[in-house]
Amino acid sequence: MKLDPSILARIQFAFTVSFHIIFPTMSIGLASFLAVIEALWLKTKDPVFLQIYRFWLNIFAMGFGIGVVTGIVLSFEFGLGFARFSQMAGPAIGPLIALEVLTAFFLEAGFLGIMLFGLHRVGPKLHFFATCMVAGGTLLSASWILSANSWMQTPAGVAIQDGQLTVVNWLHVLMNPSWLYRLPHMLTAAYLTASFMVAGVGAWYLLRGKHQDFARRTVALGTAFATVLIAGQVFIGDLVYGTMLKYQPSKMQAAEGFWEKQSQSPAPYYWFIIPDQKNQRNRFAVGTPYLGSIWLTHSLNGRVEGLKNTPSCTVWRCSCSPWELLHFGCDSAGRSSILDGSFGCLFS
Repeated sequence: MKLDPSILARIQFAFTVSFHIIFPTMSIGLASFLAVIEALWLKTKDPVFLQIYRFWLNIFAMGFGIGVVTGIVLSFEFGLGFARFSQMAGPAIGPLIALEVLTAFFLEAGFLGIMLFGLHRVGPKLHFFATCMVAGGTLLSASWILSANSWMQTPAGVAIQDGQLTVVNWLHVLMNPSWLYRLPHMLTAAYLTASFMVAGVGAWYLLRGKHQDFARRTVALGTAFATVLIAGQVFIGDLVYGTMLKYQPSKMQAAEGFWEKQSQSPAPYYWFIIPDQKNQRNRFAVGTPYLGSIWLTHSLNGRVEGLKNTPSCTVWRCSCSPWELLHFGCDSAGRSSILDGSFGCLFS
């Protein structure tokens, strides 16, 4: 691979955003979890719920702080590493990112102090309101960021005038074709992350024989939430994949390893492949018959279009192609999510 500036910029951004996303995902899930726990404590007055709230409040605060700091770096990398893209797309995504700060972050920051230090300084209802506002701020933050990210996948509401991108309909920019599916998909992923994290910590205490009431309650809550959320995430993920098939077919084809203009019928689902971009084929593949047709076409004998439908002049070629990187990335994410769901259902 030739490490030209564009490759280096992508590597830098991938490293930064991969580290950053851990903490907003944790914060979004934990904020809503804390709101639920405080509501249960106010209703039942059970001291175990208060113990759970205090324990996870400190972890939430740490994750929130790291998420803010690492997120600031991403804005600079947009301008420094992708200057031409930022100049072109800035009129659309710039205001969305700015509004995330002006609305969601200020809302979170305004009530976070009450949430952290006001438990015995303000009334219980006001403190619960502050917790809900912080949780709502995390949802609003995710909405703005997912709107900007989805617009980069399925742009809408803009036109090119005199060589410059101009917004003609802000509602279409905000609610672009994939945003309505990608937002609940991301939020559910965040809730799943928090559920497994809460259950995992509780399970660790159970194995150690410490804080048994705390541990049993957190394991029960975490596994209960995860069991429900996994079922919903499968359905939402299928809808997200449907929008990818409609608006970004080559992305799906690269992720799933299909090359031919029309796949065999029924189409297999590839669990692992070694792609060969030069010859537009898979050197090696392990798949399950019928599953590709069922998953991608919702039929037993459906055919799937492949990357040979993408004009070769639009395909960027290098020794490790973006198609290969995309496949291995989606491959790892998809398979790990299936394993997570299987273990969650097994042990819940």
